[in-house]
Amino acid sequence: MSTEDLEKYETEMELQLYREYKDIVRQFSYVVETERRFYLANSVDLQVREAGGEVYFELKLSDAWVWDMYRPARFVKNVRVVTFKDVNVEELDKPDLELPENPRIT
Repeated sequence: MSTEDLEKYETEMELQLYREYKDIVRQFSYVVETERRFYLANSVDLQVREAGGEVYFELKLSDAWVWDMYRPARFVKNVRVVTFKDVNVEELDKPDLELPENPRIT
């Protein structure tokens, strides 16, 4: 496979992942970003740990989707991530699930 073919393949896979992400993002409560991967999850447990003077992060994710174009099974029940780099966890806004401020009851 040539370098051009590999670049084309990677571009196509990234587009496929993005389309999949757009279709499923509303099914999840959190977006989690580490230095290696990007996750969607419904449960996140983040613990800051220390060992030998080094600080690291331990993440436990449940009901997750893993952004990785080389991974055929992106939906997983549980994921455990250990990293020495920063971790970003954001709660997703779900406006379609929110009640209106002044509900009209008839």
